[in-house]
Amino acid sequence: MSPIATHTQDTHHGKDLSKDPHVPAKASSPETEKLVINTIRCLGADLCQQYKGGHPGTVMGAAAIATALWKYSMRYNPANPEWVNRDRFVLSAGHACLLQYILLHLSGYSTWSLDQIKKYHAPTMDGIAAGHPEIEFPGVELTTGLLGQGIANAVGLAIANKNMAATYNKQDYPIIDNKVWCFTGDGCLQEGIGQEAISMAGHWGLDNLILVYDNNSVTVDGTIDICFTDDTSAKLKAMGWHVLEVDDGSNDLAAIVQAFDKAKSLTGKPTFINIKTVIGIGSANQGSGKVHGAALGEQDVANVKTALGFDPKEKFVVQQSVYDYFSESKSRGAKDEEEWNKLLEKYNKAYPEQAAEFKRRLNGELKEGWENNLPPKESLPKDPKATRQSSGIMLKSVIPQDNSFLVGSADLCESTFVNWDDMVEFQNPESGYGDYSGRQIRYGIREHAMVAVANGLSAWHKGAIVPVMSSYFIFWLYAAAAIRMSALMKLRFIGIATHDSIGVGEDGPTHQPVAFPLFLRALPNFNYIRPADAEEVAGAWILALKDTENPSILSLTRQPVPLLEGTDRNRVQFGAYIVHGSEQELPDITLISTGSEVSRAIETAKLLSEQSSYKVRVVSMPHYSRFESQSKEYKKSIIPSNKSLVVAIEPYCSFGWSKYAHAGCHMTGFGHSAPYAVLFEHFGFGPKNLAEKIQNWAKPKRNSNGNGWDLPGVGEFEELLSNQNQGH
Repeated sequence: MSPIATHTQDTHHGKDLSKDPHVPAKASSPETEKLVINTIRCLGADLCQQYKGGHPGTVMGAAAIATALWKYSMRYNPANPEWVNRDRFVLSAGHACLLQYILLHLSGYSTWSLDQIKKYHAPTMDGIAAGHPEIEFPGVELTTGLLGQGIANAVGLAIANKNMAATYNKQDYPIIDNKVWCFTGDGCLQEGIGQEAISMAGHWGLDNLILVYDNNSVTVDGTIDICFTDDTSAKLKAMGWHVLEVDDGSNDLAAIVQAFDKAKSLTGKPTFINIKTVIGIGSANQGSGKVHGAALGEQDVANVKTALGFDPKEKFVVQQSVYDYFSESKSRGAKDEEEWNKLLEKYNKAYPEQAAEFKRRLNGELKEGWENNLPPKESLPKDPKATRQSSGIMLKSVIPQDNSFLVGSADLCESTFVNWDDMVEFQNPESGYGDYSGRQIRYGIREHAMVAVANGLSAWHKGAIVPVMSSYFIFWLYAAAAIRMSALMKLRFIGIATHDSIGVGEDGPTHQPVAFPLFLRALPNFNYIRPADAEEVAGAWILALKDTENPSILSLTRQPVPLLEGTDRNRVQFGAYIVHGSEQELPDITLISTGSEVSRAIETAKLLSEQSSYKVRVVSMPHYSRFESQSKEYKKSIIPSNKSLVVAIEPYCSFGWSKYAHAGCHMTGFGHSAPYAVLFEHFGFGPKNLAEKIQNWAKPKRNSNGNGWDLPGVGEFEELLSNQNQGH
């Protein structure tokens, strides 16, 4: 078993923090350093044992790393966790949240009292010490936990810092010059998203990003050797990173501080610090998966405390000298922010125009008049246009003149129409492709990291940056985990998702989504908007930009659709509204549709009226969940499913439509490879076939009086198209 006593002297080089020129002059004695680190270890053991759950291993093994960060290396102000120019800390290894909570408490964040931390894993709903870090609470930059997300989030924060600095800093006025620290473990480095994000950071030369690797070589299943034998340091060097290494990260505080100090001085590349630690150090099961995600057990906790010089009968012990050790973090942070405020005041006078824009963005405000810049309906193209093209029109009317927007694409910039004239790319200035002031981000073919990076951009200072991202709709499925995190954190982004149905055509069923929209519609705090034409595209942009709390995806067509007479951008916000037929007169049949099929539904309605004299209403439902949130009265006025036959028309799976419709014309299988016009006919979405299917279904449902319907009951939803054998 490795020794568990913590030493602040480097046994190889004889270094002492109290004599180290890189450490503040008031560095504490080795005995105090040892007490602090051992206190963190004992707290971790006690807090997990209290409710017999949690993750004690990393708290114990990485206590010295956390001490170095919060005591010596990071710039922050505990009295103001939202100070704009603070260093950002992202815990990508979110299971180690207890380590962060303990350090937030010790360093003086008033919200993080010891009583609050004691609620870690408690059977209560009023605590803030969640099982993984959550963005809502002071000192926590982002909600993490799904491994690898945090690395990509940190890259987003680093991009935000670079872009804001390049946009607003002036000579002698470095109003943005902070660092981003990300704590990662073995799992984050195995996840694909982590590798995507690391590649991005190396490519862009984000030298304000420091990735701290708690290399304990253990995962839930045990030793990492059973699944991962990469030379991580060599790989990071090859990906464009500076690499530093610390051999004894569980004990050698001096070496850790020196590595952090050197990392802050390195330029040109991001820095990766590979720190070897012993997970659960001091436990009977140290160095094994048993201490990763389970309490140690009463006897083991007592043994650890005894070995560290603590009374095993006492719990949650923090001596005053430990608080004193961190006390300067409050005065230092207050001084740092005060100096920054004075610098900002001088900046305001020297550069009033830039300062006003900077303030506006920090207030979360878009440039005044943006909505009026969107073209009115009467000036939109009258000939059929793909809604992806219409979205490009809206983008170009708002985004080029407002620095709030950082736009990007997963290798599909022009195909998704997110480009504009004279745009500057966000690039390492040495690349020759752009610079850090650029607002067009080339994410490459990395959809998952793209969205997680955007979460970091959006979280940098809520409202200051509005990320816009684009790819083909089906490729957004790669990013589903990051999309879910956006919704969970209520971080606004605008996603441009083109090629959104079987209308993709010749690309075939691999590119034709039939089920993905169901996930997005069910996702809380999320706007999935499928506009019918250019006018509804304008409404979708308005909705997405006005909703500062939730992310949005605009589901757009590759194939052209006509500009419809009944569409209204101002009614998109209600989720669904009437686009064809009388609003006052009760319809015999109501057709609900979305996106490119709304025009087909209108053509179908006209055929039904001509052939059977039915009064037919067509409802466009660009935003299913927004309609769900409307009043019962409004919903019944739009879709009178208790008095009218209702049919949904959409080339996705029908799941969910039975709530409003009695029958549906949907995909019941995968698509096929052919031109879009051929596919719509092949799968039954031609207006003539739709009218025939609906008419044949409705005819026997006339009641005996001939003036109403025998409406289907709950659970009697019928699929009017059976196309599972027509494709794959």
